[in-house]
Amino acid sequence: MENKKHLYKRISMTIGGLFLCGVSVGFLKLASFGVDPFQSFMAGLNTFIPVSFGTLHISVSICLLLFMLAFDRHYIGFGTIFNLLLLGYIIDFSTGLLQMLFPTPSLPVRITAFFIGIGIICVSSSFYFTADMGVSPYDAVALILANKWHLGSFRYIRICTDLICVALGCTLCLISKGTADALLAIAGLGTIVTALCMGSLIEFFNHTISQPFLAGEPLRIPAIHIFSSCTD
Repeated sequence: MENKKHLYKRISMTIGGLFLCGVSVGFLKLASFGVDPFQSFMAGLNTFIPVSFGTLHISVSICLLLFMLAFDRHYIGFGTIFNLLLLGYIIDFSTGLLQMLFPTPSLPVRITAFFIGIGIICVSSSFYFTADMGVSPYDAVALILANKWHLGSFRYIRICTDLICVALGCTLCLISKGTADALLAIAGLGTIVTALCMGSLIEFFNHTISQPFLAGEPLRIPAIHIFSSCTD
């Protein structure tokens, strides 16, 4: 049986990872250079359905959770429930706080917020995934399509689901008569970076930070090659 210290560490990594993941989206929204594909869909849906982002996130996550319950329950865990109930409200709070602190952010502030957001989302996702206490409802969709339905490899199915999310987010934004700036804020450079580089960066942080932290080993952080992983 897993010892308590190891279990508590996994729980803290899950909670901390998901909390920081929500904060990272707040920074990406402040930057207005685009968010990750699923948040792109959520942002577009939010322009179409004007309720609080946290409430909308729970509603969509419940629909995806029902899909998990119907086709593969073993992906459900503590992290899944935490993600479903709290992530949307953490994003809501961090976005509101950052916009209050920087009501009219300059370009340097936006660029800084962008890099902070990308860095935090990769590190936090690495902690969350390494803890292995259940995946988010959105992550489960591609996993089930790949591993349960055998529709193809996870990598390509995830690319397809990400593209669908971005397309739906942009379409909903346009239907609700969103401006060009609003469209670029949900599907822009940040969306491209997270889609192309996030997987490689998460893998890098898995090996250098998250896995050593969970195992109680010294962190392995080389002086170079952090961003070169995007091209691996």
